[in-house]
Amino acid sequence: MLNNPATQFGQSCTHCQTALRVRSSSDNGWRWRQRFSHSSGGSVKVIGESEFARSPKLARLEAALFVADRALSLRKLTQMATLADTKEAQSLIEMLNNLYDEGNSAFRIESVASGFKLLTLPSLSKWLDRIHDRQAYMKLSAPAMETLSIIAYRQPCTRADVEAIRGVQASEMIKQLMEKGLARVVGEDDTLGRPYLYGTTKLFLESFGLTHVNQLPMADQLKKEKEIDEDSESQEAETVNEETDPAEPVSSQR
Repeated sequence: MLNNPATQFGQSCTHCQTALRVRSSSDNGWRWRQRFSHSSGGSVKVIGESEFARSPKLARLEAALFVADRALSLRKLTQMATLADTKEAQSLIEMLNNLYDEGNSAFRIESVASGFKLLTLPSLSKWLDRIHDRQAYMKLSAPAMETLSIIAYRQPCTRADVEAIRGVQASEMIKQLMEKGLARVVGEDDTLGRPYLYGTTKLFLESFGLTHVNQLPMADQLKKEKEIDEDSESQEAETVNEETDPAEPVSSQR
């Protein structure tokens, strides 16, 4: 147990002193310096200025991405970081990614949904899952994942469309997906009763690291199959209508 914490702390500081000094300037932005005082020789070892210094604009852009809980568009980043235009924002994002790569950083700025987001490297995902409940919140049951997959590939689609593929009632699964922000109502169908049409959200794209639903695996193939199914359904409907129409009288031949 410490008898005099203040004294012992002061003595320990004489052996090993660490000081961080921030120097700001309009040209070079902020730079870090670190000084260590060793008890052996009493000499001070000064580490040079950081090679990864940020300019004020670069620092503002990085800070905006760091605190944002959703993907930010180039236009939004330009406004928040007070940049000249979206081209400058794009250039600074590439510069930051280069700094992350050179410094073996755990971060990377990726294009997701309709904007950009500061993310951690995929190799750290298992370790990060231990320190927060992200996995528990976004974890989906097998029925919910099936429902989400159908909505993602067949959107816009109705609840009846989902149930026709799964073969079971899907209203509860759709409700859960909407509560998690992964699915939403995108319109109404023109059929009888005008049922809701469902589609995915920006959070869905962000969660799966996509910029567009066309990046889903086998999206083109499944889209073609959907178009074929819709064509066959329309042809069947036309056939039924022709069969139900009153037949025209046929002139008798003698």
